[in-house]
Amino acid sequence: MTQEERLLYLIKYLISEDSELTSLDIPAKLPARKRLLRSLMNVRPPKPTAKDFLRVQDEYLQEEQAGKGIISLEDISFVKSGIYLWQGDITRLSVDAIVNAANSAMLGCFVPCHGCIDNAIHSAAGVELRLECFRMMEKQKVKEPAGKAKITKTYNLPCRYVLHTVGPIIYGEVTKRDCDLLADCYRSCLELTAEYQLKNIAFCCISTGEFHFPHETAAKIAIQTVKAYQKKNPGSIEVIFNVFKDRDYEIYRQLLG
Repeated sequence: MTQEERLLYLIKYLISEDSELTSLDIPAKLPARKRLLRSLMNVRPPKPTAKDFLRVQDEYLQEEQAGKGIISLEDISFVKSGIYLWQGDITRLSVDAIVNAANSAMLGCFVPCHGCIDNAIHSAAGVELRLECFRMMEKQKVKEPAGKAKITKTYNLPCRYVLHTVGPIIYGEVTKRDCDLLADCYRSCLELTAEYQLKNIAFCCISTGEFHFPHETAAKIAIQTVKAYQKKNPGSIEVIFNVFKDRDYEIYRQLLG
């Protein structure tokens, strides 16, 4: 199959799963088809699927990944001992672990083509990630509290593991409790990274998107927590601060000197 043939196959398969979607028109242009596939994956509930679908999905997503380009630790600018700063799409990173800023349901973002990192990670990984998260949460039986972390496979992502953490949601003024919970997110991810004997981890800007944590305050907490952990555990884990927006890059660049 060509990449366009895989794309059309995946769209038709996902439409056929839901009787309410059978009247959906498939656009002719490639960018619109890609957007439709991502939307269908985003809204799909966590459930098993056919092996043929997974095979074609994996081939499609891995070729898309190769087209974006894969970034290794050696490609990232070194800032200071054990800390790196990189601006770009976290789904391109070939590192031991990347961090997903999840919500308390831990099932990924169901909003079609939403701009959050949760949506980006699940879209690039494929439908199996949501199913793994669903089975994990089904055993837990309660929503994930803020400040903790869980680990999953990565499927079609180039990293080895995904760490999912739920940050605090800011409704008004930032409280000490909010700051403590955000620090707990970073600490929990570092501890889980150490537990799995991983050497490096890429953090996104947890809670600064849809959860409205002020960017500079969040960056200060992130850096302070990471440095405190590295000081207590010297030489154990290298940390990449991954940012997407220019604003966050400037904040981290200034704070890291």
